[in-house]
Amino acid sequence: MMDASRSMGNGFSYQEKLSSSKLTSVLEAIAGEYALVINGHSLAHALEADMEVEFLETACACKAVICCRVTPLQKAQVVELVKKYKKAVTLAIGDGANDVSMIKTAHIGVGISGQEGIQAVLASDYSFSQFKFLQRLLLVHGRWSYLRMCKFLCYFFYKNFAFTMVHFWFGFFCGFSAQDVPEQRSMEYPKLYEPGQLNLLFNKREFFICIAQGIYTSVLMFFIPYGVFADATRDDGAQLADYQSFAVTVATSLVIVVSVQIGLDTGFWTAINHFFIWGSLAAYFAILFAMHSDGLFQMFPNQFRFVGNAQNTLAQPTVWLTIALTTVVCIMPVVAFRFLKLDLKPELSDTVRYTQLVRKKQKTQHRCMRRVGRGGSRRSGYAFSHQEGFGELIMSGKNMRLSSLALSSFTTRPSAGWIETLRKKKGSDGSTAGSPSATADKTLKV
Repeated sequence: MMDASRSMGNGFSYQEKLSSSKLTSVLEAIAGEYALVINGHSLAHALEADMEVEFLETACACKAVICCRVTPLQKAQVVELVKKYKKAVTLAIGDGANDVSMIKTAHIGVGISGQEGIQAVLASDYSFSQFKFLQRLLLVHGRWSYLRMCKFLCYFFYKNFAFTMVHFWFGFFCGFSAQDVPEQRSMEYPKLYEPGQLNLLFNKREFFICIAQGIYTSVLMFFIPYGVFADATRDDGAQLADYQSFAVTVATSLVIVVSVQIGLDTGFWTAINHFFIWGSLAAYFAILFAMHSDGLFQMFPNQFRFVGNAQNTLAQPTVWLTIALTTVVCIMPVVAFRFLKLDLKPELSDTVRYTQLVRKKQKTQHRCMRRVGRGGSRRSGYAFSHQEGFGELIMSGKNMRLSSLALSSFTTRPSAGWIETLRKKKGSDGSTAGSPSATADKTLKV
């Protein structure tokens, strides 16, 4: 199968190795069903670099392949060979410690708990007690798991793309800025770049906080309506607790809570934000009422059988009270936490935003004051103050007395007639300080 004999015409012949493409065509031309049995010694040669492809193609052409008397490493090498060239999802199953390397190499490892211990079970992804359960693991649970994961991943990418791309389109109109602080403030405060360097906004701690908040929200959104509906009745006295009414209440609470949460996470509001956030909420109610309408029931009677359920459920005051209670209980811890964090331990970006807001208010007040000043046509020559003025100091005359240093400097000037007069008066004041006339002289001088 691997070599072709070529004659040289003089009675001699040589062996020519077939290429992989020719080998594949040869293997495809083989009719019938075959099995390949290979032991450890032969497998050591078959797994060499120049033989592994031929060994794999030969094995794939067979109905079954049995590798007997092989080492644990050779088991793992066979699995790795299939993973490398066939790009297939591999599964390895074993019950002993010699199967651990093979189980770990495969994409899916299955361990059988039996007489050879639990080493294979500890190294595997799935485990069971008997080999016969492999069929149910693949055909039932494997299929269910695949459907769940595919639906989850499709919805996950759809939801994130739908939410993220809205901001991407909005980026064309806002200059791709984060609308957190202006670019001038970003240049003015370089430490605003620090959260990205230290990975402060999304790390393991923030990830688990989001998970905890999601679990907390889901628990409240389920169990609060569940507890209310246990004993709730309609206006006509009928029991309110049915699957459809409960589903409408929980779904409405969910949409309102996540819409309010998006509103809390929005740092800069525009008309586009309002349109998509509250518009999606309005679209939910429109779709909800349409799905329970009589028109869809007449067109698709087998799919939309619950006619008027949404209208009847949302017409009950108990339902709206339950929705309001659920929303408040879910949102209030988030609001309280953010308020306390902003008040007790603000970040630099919070401080910059607050400073920016204060400056805007000051500019607005200054403009208003300028407008008021320009509007007034009458002017007054009087000034009023709520504080004590300098009248008493002026009347005391203390501010009119010059120091000796100043007087000595003035004496050097030639034209100082009035200063000489002032010095003489100062000397006369000192000589008559104790007489009653001194008080009168001071008063006259003032």
